[in-house]
Amino acid sequence: MFGKQLGIDLGTVNVLVYSKGRGIVLQEPSVVAISSAENRMMAVGEEARAMVGRTPDAIEVVRPLRNGVIADYRVTQYMLEYFIRKTAGGLGLFKPRVMISVPYGVTSVEKRAVREAALEAGASRAHLIPEPLAGAIGAGLPVSSPAGSMVVDMGGGTSEAAVISVNGIVVANSVRIGGLRMDEAIANYVRRKYNMIIGQPTAEQIKIRIGSALPLEETLEMEVQGRDQIAGLPRTITITSDEVTEALSEPLAAVIGVIKTVLEKTPPELSSDIIDRGMVLIGGGALLRKVDELFTRETGVPAYVADAPIACVAMGAGKALEQYEVLRRSVPDL
Repeated sequence: MFGKQLGIDLGTVNVLVYSKGRGIVLQEPSVVAISSAENRMMAVGEEARAMVGRTPDAIEVVRPLRNGVIADYRVTQYMLEYFIRKTAGGLGLFKPRVMISVPYGVTSVEKRAVREAALEAGASRAHLIPEPLAGAIGAGLPVSSPAGSMVVDMGGGTSEAAVISVNGIVVANSVRIGGLRMDEAIANYVRRKYNMIIGQPTAEQIKIRIGSALPLEETLEMEVQGRDQIAGLPRTITITSDEVTEALSEPLAAVIGVIKTVLEKTPPELSSDIIDRGMVLIGGGALLRKVDELFTRETGVPAYVADAPIACVAMGAGKALEQYEVLRRSVPDL
């Protein structure tokens, strides 16, 4: 009764924590720096992300989550414990109750790993909620009504599309392509076209600063530093937003494929609701310029970016705890 209630978006790229009455209380990268020699954690979150691609061999910087699920259990548990302590204060007498989002369609083994990691990290009780449902609640969609709502969650490791009605997911599909795959596509494009190697943080900066799903009216440019693949020496090039659009076409086509699959499987009565209401885009990928226009053009369904798209899943997970008794009737394993 006295413990805090936390909604946690345990993402491949970022971890967000929502606390009842306080809103989003933490947003940090899901990155951990480990000392190989001493086998101990050196840094977590923002501090660890600053080390990506810049460490000596004795220090390894890892993402313990891959495609939205746990890849390294021990490191995930340590990271969760660090974030829960940071947001809930010292884990004294009253441990927090947490609701953690998991990608739609994860296996029971993957679910158990997330739940056990949260309990080991200091939660009194750990509930799991599918990311599309949490995102829809956080985006303010009327999930409890019998009318259909469609949400597209473009995360760091996965992209998911789902149709939600009466507090449950009617039809959904996901693909293990997200923000990290987009960064990879940009890095590959630069290597192919300019014979220059850039790291993931640089590719991410290109995506954020000049990335676009469709050509822009006014082309943007950015200077990029990297290493020449042939000479091996540092080099600077200028890349344009049109080139980034070309580089991102393949991963975005995969996301469009997922949306079309969901629309094809949607019951006719709900399809008419979605045509009227459109689809809501959440997750970091929704911030890509003109991605809503691209999805509208390719599917014929209006697409809108949610307010604070990155925070929607964590907010929804936190609010789901407040509606726990109602939601558990329609969501198995909540």
